[in-house]
Amino acid sequence: MSVTPSPTSTPALTPTLGDRVRTGVEGLAPGYFALVMASGILSVGMELQDHHLLSTVLLVVCAGAFVLLLSLTAWRFVSYRAATTEDFMDPRRGFGFFTFVAGTNVLGVRLGLDGHYTATAVLFALAGTAWLILGYVVPWTAVLGPQPRPVVATANGTWFIWTVATQSVATAAATLEPRVETGRIALALVAVVAWSVGIFLYAATGVIVALRLMLYDFGPEDLNPPYWVSMGALAITVLAGARIVEMADAPMVTATRELIAGLAVVLWAFATWLIPPLVAAGWWRHVVRKIPLRYDPTLWSMIFPLGMYAAAGIYLGRADHLPLVHRIASIELWVAFAAAVAVFVAMLVHLDRTVRRRPPAGPVEPASGA
Repeated sequence: MSVTPSPTSTPALTPTLGDRVRTGVEGLAPGYFALVMASGILSVGMELQDHHLLSTVLLVVCAGAFVLLLSLTAWRFVSYRAATTEDFMDPRRGFGFFTFVAGTNVLGVRLGLDGHYTATAVLFALAGTAWLILGYVVPWTAVLGPQPRPVVATANGTWFIWTVATQSVATAAATLEPRVETGRIALALVAVVAWSVGIFLYAATGVIVALRLMLYDFGPEDLNPPYWVSMGALAITVLAGARIVEMADAPMVTATRELIAGLAVVLWAFATWLIPPLVAAGWWRHVVRKIPLRYDPTLWSMIFPLGMYAAAGIYLGRADHLPLVHRIASIELWVAFAAAVAVFVAMLVHLDRTVRRRPPAGPVEPASGA
């Protein structure tokens, strides 16, 4: 005997603000610290160009985003352990956790520009510890875990964030090295070793991602903003190299200064070469293949490389006395800033629509599936 459902609609339960916040925390993207990275590096670039007020505003955004995201991440880890574990086990998302390392060090480097080296040291210690842990945990869980094989089929632009995090450690160590009396040799060693490891990680990641592009289906929906990190990883390698070149004399620095200075110029040239293909890829994705351009947290993974390219060029131009590089970077800084403002506004609109506003009540949709 079957029961005929009533033709009257049952009112849907409208989620409260608390429900929507908890849903947002549970689904928080591991790579959201790219917001900290982007705002922080833009603040660094503006400070280097003597735009102090704008730099301070960006620093406030960076620090506020860092505190908020750190709190939300801790909440998610405690209350939604299954969702966090699932991200660690997903090769497409797991490397996003390295944005915490990079964001923490970028904030520390920016505070160092204002002379707050104690804060830089504390953040460096936090980020360095996280880098050591994540550097073993993420590859193990995301690559060597129980994922369907081959794992290379899931490789994407977020894998380059491992290189970014590594080079951020080198940059923070190079920032602190001239400012300390004790531990200078150790910091110089950390800076040079992290810079060198980052070079090899970039090469390995580049090969893996290239195999993904050549051997497996790849459509416009796969060509997402994190692929810009392939350029950003080169840019932060250039920045780290320029900071190492500026470090005080130490045995490790003396032995590698000329090599790092030369490689930094080569890598800056390659990063510059990558920009037109990345722009063309975005045109193909959104204009030719008509993928809608809407806000997504991964957009901050595109803003960071733009800002990092500018900051790296400014540092490199000063360290190696290359005025053309400095001039190009000065122009790029404003391009990155304009893009960041657009994405920030889109983020606020997105949060307003999905979290703050109460969605209208409506009839319950019939469940699909078994």
